[in-house]
Amino acid sequence: MVVDSHTHLGNFPLFNVSLKVDEMIGIMDEFKIEKSVVFTRPNEITFNAVRKHPQRLVGMVWVNPNIGEHATREIDIAVEEWGFRGIKMHPLIDAYLPDQEVVYPIMESAEKHRVPVLFHCGHPPWSLPWHFRNLADRYPGVTIILGHMGHGHIVYINGCIEVAGKNDNIVLETSGMPMHSKIKEAVDKIGESRVIYGSDMPFGHPAFEIVKVKVSGLNEKQQKLVLEENAKNIFRL
Repeated sequence: MVVDSHTHLGNFPLFNVSLKVDEMIGIMDEFKIEKSVVFTRPNEITFNAVRKHPQRLVGMVWVNPNIGEHATREIDIAVEEWGFRGIKMHPLIDAYLPDQEVVYPIMESAEKHRVPVLFHCGHPPWSLPWHFRNLADRYPGVTIILGHMGHGHIVYINGCIEVAGKNDNIVLETSGMPMHSKIKEAVDKIGESRVIYGSDMPFGHPAFEIVKVKVSGLNEKQQKLVLEENAKNIFRL
């Protein structure tokens, strides 16, 4: 079975894609995906989806640190009342650098609740990998997941592997990163427990994202870790 660590629900006209919760469950069934980690805006979309399919979907709360104390209250409600298992942040959309002080209260909330933080990573100037090293150094007890592990730019992909190699609390997630060989390189350089699979549905699809992992050169044990077991450990599933 597979755990998908990066999915979204809703309508996204800019990208000409959309995905409803029952459609997601259908895709999960087709590709033998046991659970999917979901985050979208507004967070109530995620809440309603998880409430409808509690055995299949896992929620993460998407917060914008620029809204101050309201963001940390959102985290408290999502984790304590809704049972969400992590925090999603998008520096590109919400316009902040990962190592700016505005992010610190979010990381302190993650530390308090013992949940991981998944960041969009790979687009200048807001989400380049080197800023995450500063954040990881400041919060060594928080698991920081770099979504897309640098995305489509080889310099940023290599930068993610380099930064993760220097910070044990950084995990790399595979969705949207086009080079299958870099998945094995990441496993070899930073360890087989610190790379996780994601599809980025509906912007990506398990039909090719799972194959990307399977043809990357990993052995059977490593594939199982990347496709399933590592995410279960990180999100405490």
